[in-house]
Amino acid sequence: MRIKKKAPKPSSKRPPLYFVGYRGTAPQSNELTTWYDLEYGGPLTIHPESGAPEAWRATHGPWSAHVVMPLPAGHAADVMKQLAWEHDQMGAVAPSVAPPGEMPDTILFASRLARGLTLLTQGTAYDLATQAYVNPSDWQDRSLTGFVIDDHLTIAQDDASPERVWCYTLGLSKFGLDEIETFQPRGLPDSAARELLTESANELLRLGQSPKVGTAFRLPLLGRTIRVVNHRTAAPAGRMVAFRELQG
Repeated sequence: MRIKKKAPKPSSKRPPLYFVGYRGTAPQSNELTTWYDLEYGGPLTIHPESGAPEAWRATHGPWSAHVVMPLPAGHAADVMKQLAWEHDQMGAVAPSVAPPGEMPDTILFASRLARGLTLLTQGTAYDLATQAYVNPSDWQDRSLTGFVIDDHLTIAQDDASPERVWCYTLGLSKFGLDEIETFQPRGLPDSAARELLTESANELLRLGQSPKVGTAFRLPLLGRTIRVVNHRTAAPAGRMVAFRELQG
């Protein structure tokens, strides 16, 4: 991670996972450490980044993440214009680079830090991948090892045509994977598409990679074999995202 003295950023290799908006004074690193150790057992260790006291490297066991609290005004101003909140300060949390198999644990750890900062500031976190706002009462109170895909994934739908509905995920990009999508005839309940996307997301996380077009994989819980039939980019909510289309 490269940190510039005058404009620290969470990570030059991985984008921020959350922005955290708040008012008043940012929590000190010892406040976050105390909260985390009480909540998750710890020990959480925080080291300031060289030459950038606002930037911390947080570690717990094999996991690590990066926090900048607060972001410099010049960097935060552009982001704040795009976000629907009235906070006058903002921090950011980014996961460290990790092998695909370790990404769920790494994302879970960074999310726990974002939860702590949200609670300590009584602010609002913004999940960049799912485009969701998370207030203190919105966080799921789970154990450190309690990884549930629904906490990190949003399943959305839009009109694809007068005859079809576009159902897709937002959140797999956190794990270095393409998002997934499927299309279904208009008028059908969306439960089947949600099950398909949720179970497929779990399987892709287990595999640790986005399958190539033409690849098939089995979803035992649904008793179905799914095939990847297309790879494209689209811009839901104005942000360009890569998708793999699933059928089966």
